[in-house]
Amino acid sequence: MGMTVAPDQIERIVWNQHQNPFEVLGPHQVEQEGKKIWVVRAYLPRASEAWVVFPEERTEFPMTSVHHPHFFECVLDTPEIKNYQLRVKEGDRSYVSYDPYAFRSPHITDLDIHLFAEGNHHRIYEKLGAHLSEVEGVKGVYFAVWAPNARNVSLLGDFNHWDGREHQMRRLGNGIWELFIPGLEVGTSYKYEVKNQAGHIYEKSDPYGYSQEVRPKTASIVADLDRYTWNDSEWMEKRRHTEPLTKPISVYEVHLGSWLHGAASEPGLDSKGNPVPPVIVADLKPGARFLTYRELADRLIPYAKELGFTHLELLPIAEHPFDGSWGYQVTGYYACTSRHGSPEDFMYFVDQCHANDIGVIVDWVPGHFPKDGHGLANFDGTALYEHADPRKGEHKEWGTLVFNYGRNEVRNFLVANALFWFDKYHIDGIRVDAVASMLYLDYLRPTGEWVPNQYGGRENIEAADFLRQMNHVLFGYFPGALSIAEESTTWPMVSWPTYMGGLGFNLKWSMGWMHDMLDYFHMDPWFRQFHQNNVTFSIMYAFSENFMLALSHDEVVHGKSPMIGKMPGDEWQKFANLRALYTYMFAHPGKKTLFMSMEFGQWTEWNVWGDLDWHLLQFEPHQKLKYFISRLNELYKSQPALYTQDFSADGFEWIDCSDNRHSVVAFLRRAKDDVSEYVITVCNFTPQPHAHYRVGVPELGFYTELFNSDSREYGGSNMGNLGGKWAEEWSYHNCPYSIDLCLPPLGVIMLKLDRSKVMPGLAAKEVSDPGEL
Repeated sequence: MGMTVAPDQIERIVWNQHQNPFEVLGPHQVEQEGKKIWVVRAYLPRASEAWVVFPEERTEFPMTSVHHPHFFECVLDTPEIKNYQLRVKEGDRSYVSYDPYAFRSPHITDLDIHLFAEGNHHRIYEKLGAHLSEVEGVKGVYFAVWAPNARNVSLLGDFNHWDGREHQMRRLGNGIWELFIPGLEVGTSYKYEVKNQAGHIYEKSDPYGYSQEVRPKTASIVADLDRYTWNDSEWMEKRRHTEPLTKPISVYEVHLGSWLHGAASEPGLDSKGNPVPPVIVADLKPGARFLTYRELADRLIPYAKELGFTHLELLPIAEHPFDGSWGYQVTGYYACTSRHGSPEDFMYFVDQCHANDIGVIVDWVPGHFPKDGHGLANFDGTALYEHADPRKGEHKEWGTLVFNYGRNEVRNFLVANALFWFDKYHIDGIRVDAVASMLYLDYLRPTGEWVPNQYGGRENIEAADFLRQMNHVLFGYFPGALSIAEESTTWPMVSWPTYMGGLGFNLKWSMGWMHDMLDYFHMDPWFRQFHQNNVTFSIMYAFSENFMLALSHDEVVHGKSPMIGKMPGDEWQKFANLRALYTYMFAHPGKKTLFMSMEFGQWTEWNVWGDLDWHLLQFEPHQKLKYFISRLNELYKSQPALYTQDFSADGFEWIDCSDNRHSVVAFLRRAKDDVSEYVITVCNFTPQPHAHYRVGVPELGFYTELFNSDSREYGGSNMGNLGGKWAEEWSYHNCPYSIDLCLPPLGVIMLKLDRSKVMPGLAAKEVSDPGEL
């Protein structure tokens, strides 16, 4: 019998130049001499012999080489072919496997391709990437990748000796390549071999891969994200029906890789109690290993709970090759870093957070990505995920590339990625990194090295549209979630809803407040009288956005000094200044974020290669500062006036902000829907205490001293007001009544009217409107 396929078709397969190998390989029904027969073809680059095996009939038929020593075919006179296998001999080794090219129906539908092409496939991560599948009763893994400008794409792995000739993929519409490989399981390492039009080869990790090897290795790993049993249904349901902006939000920002390390000689355990190979930190810290997600759940969560934080914010945990990037140069957007364990281990960590009433926020980096050869850069031999023009597609100062937000498929990749972390890992929020770098075309670019938008402006309209789409879709799927922008400019309406023209975030970091307050507290207290506006100016714009007050990792690196080191004075004054800053922060409108180490006053900057300076907690000042933070969080969560109306001017009133000579400010915070629920805060930002300092109040009665940052139990001088003060009929600060206070040095006090107490010998007087000062 003659050849059943043209020689040029064989050559295209052999030289890996065929975009649809299913046209040649696998089972085909052909007609010869007026009779329909079946022919099975296979290209087996290392085989010397091969057979077609029918396991149910227990028969096998030899294949013959055709035109090429490794191109085999077998002609079968049978009415149908199903469930056949190939027995292959390679030298002294032989094996039996199902033929990938016998499974001819693509898993990706025309609708999937259409939605992806228009940028609206919100669960594209369930179609692209590597997915456990069962086809015609045969289990295996289905692979799909987007590479529209590639000449060919193949799969690489231990299953084919990393030989791209063996598992050549089929091109579908819009440049999607796919192949089902039977017999593969969870834990299989793989890459894509992508050839450009000139035949140059790029070995790429899977952009949609769920797991990756521990650096410095870069292969993706097949993972099953649906086999973990979640126990947080009550938490998730409650979140769906909660408006987070009216709840207390106090965030502990953590870099998992440097919060605490373990000893390499004492490996962690997996979910089955088996030892986990240690992931060594770096040569800079010999003998140290990263803690696993499960170990972090056992250590970090109780610590954060003891301190009273409501949320953990994790610096990026998506896969990244370089530890020193802190996670902000991501190569695996859909893979949690394997430094700390498996995807299931991270799910356990989130689950345990929810069991302890702690939400999880993840730093997300859609603004740029690194140039590493295995990553997204030049993915199919062209600028696919990035702009081709470096004036738009490169951050030279960071050495990274910028996403092409105008390309539908790229935008889909990012929007779906945000949803993915909420969907698969049950996270509660994202903090979007470096939003300003996305919004401005001239960000960190000299004149002449950036391209204006179509209107001649510097605004990146495509990036703004992407952010609106991402937030609109996110809140549609996950009401009650948090989307926080790290945005450092005056771009308007960042935290306004998209239907009002905003970018759609529900919180924005207040970079202005942070800079003003750190500048202010860095000064010698004597000079603060000339800079009262540093304290007061934030209220001028406090309600233009939904602000989060953040003292983040960026403020304790690169020579900026740790928080305690920024404070002036001797050791006592440094701690007192820090307590005053933190208390003012928690009294000020806005949600709160503190970076790890700030809670106990670390004397050194954050070092990504080392542990926090935990040994400091053997010393009383550091112990007391940590206790202070726990009590401050406790107070914050117990007083609705401090959190229910953060973003409305109705929730804040100055009592007096003009006493710059003494560096004193006093203000009132009101609860939502209850004007009688309020907390008065008085701040003394100098080391000079003030006796008989009068402050106006709206009502008569006894004002309990809720909190005093100068308390002895926090390391202060213990000056205060003996538990509280009675108001007097002495109008002051445009208020009908006032109280005579003792203001402690470098101290902040909070007071609240105790309505259960009646002034001795005098009936408490009513005011017509207790909401007016």
